[in-house]
Amino acid sequence: MNKPELLAPAGNLEKLKMAFIYGADAVYIGGERFGLRAQAGNFTLDDIKEGVNFAHELNKKIYVTVNIMPHNEDLLGLDDYIKELQEIGVDALIVSDPGVLLIIKEVAPDMEIHLSTQANNTNYKSAEFWYNQGVKRIVLAREMSFDEIKEIIEKAPHGLEFEAFVHGAMCISYSGRCLLSNYMVGRDANRGECAHPCRYKYYLVEEKRPGQYMPVEEDEKGTYIFNSRDLSMIEHIPELVKSGIKSFKIEGRMKSSYYVATVVGAYRKAIDEYFENPESFVFDKELLEEVNKASHREFYTGFYFGKPDSKGQIYETSSYVRDYAFVGIVQDYDASTGIATIEQRNKMSQGEEIEIIGPHKKMFTQKIETMWNEDGQEISSAPHPQQILKMEMKQEVEKYDIIRRERNEDE
Repeated sequence: MNKPELLAPAGNLEKLKMAFIYGADAVYIGGERFGLRAQAGNFTLDDIKEGVNFAHELNKKIYVTVNIMPHNEDLLGLDDYIKELQEIGVDALIVSDPGVLLIIKEVAPDMEIHLSTQANNTNYKSAEFWYNQGVKRIVLAREMSFDEIKEIIEKAPHGLEFEAFVHGAMCISYSGRCLLSNYMVGRDANRGECAHPCRYKYYLVEEKRPGQYMPVEEDEKGTYIFNSRDLSMIEHIPELVKSGIKSFKIEGRMKSSYYVATVVGAYRKAIDEYFENPESFVFDKELLEEVNKASHREFYTGFYFGKPDSKGQIYETSSYVRDYAFVGIVQDYDASTGIATIEQRNKMSQGEEIEIIGPHKKMFTQKIETMWNEDGQEISSAPHPQQILKMEMKQEVEKYDIIRRERNEDE
């Protein structure tokens, strides 16, 4: 068995670096144009260059999304942009539109091309078609079962790779191709501007009874009729590996650095532990607890084990489960004194119980006993965004370790 690639999302440079540090083999990002996450931080060309250099120094890869469904005006400048990405040295481009693919082949014929899930590839003949157009890898439609995936991989041309989402938000629309956002608020989801109307609260109004709003189900809060659970396949690494999927993809370019580090770190450990001894592998339940500590909706397994029933939807709320707050990231550590330099991300105070996680350590807990500000003055709390502070640590830590705590009821 070949070890699959662990592919992580990144909305900015910090998230990119955290993804690699916590174990990703490759990261996918979007530039400031031509991608499907217009509201993400996204990358300037200088950012992409820095990210590529960072990745290649670690012998890892960067893929860039150019997966919008473009209108005529959206093609302006695309050829120059692709040439610049090629010069920078990105490892592949992710596309969904045949016209974009054609432009890539014209201006950067040696560029590796991956087919986006937006192209909703669901059968082996379609896979063969895209392979004949020069596509190296296909990101499978999310509506695929294990049985379907295995058959596609078995019958596809030799050398064609397959990638599949294994964790993150699910879209109610087939392979994410949605017109609802455009219709309701004039923001085209297929051009990167989705307003997520599937997460809105909906009521039913009868034509002759204006102003009388009836919930679709008997619930005074209304009903989130399009609201999907999040995908999580961390408990099913053996099945994913045996299916032949080349790359395990995590969704979340809009998510935080904490989310990226936590989820990537958990999947890295799960994959590595499986490959250490596949025959006697037993999933570590602590890794499921770990992904549960990142922001998420209720989890399910998507379409992998067959078409999901109504349990795949959440009708009560569109809110995330956020039980833990990301409060700091370690910038430096003095082993002789046990003092860490920390950049604050959310308020933390003396006496609070915190958890420390990192790519090279088992999570540990401690109470915050002593903190100092940059001037060396002892402080009882750190309330200021990105405040630099010192803290006494009970165990050794290192740069990029993350500090979190349970959220208070009023947060």
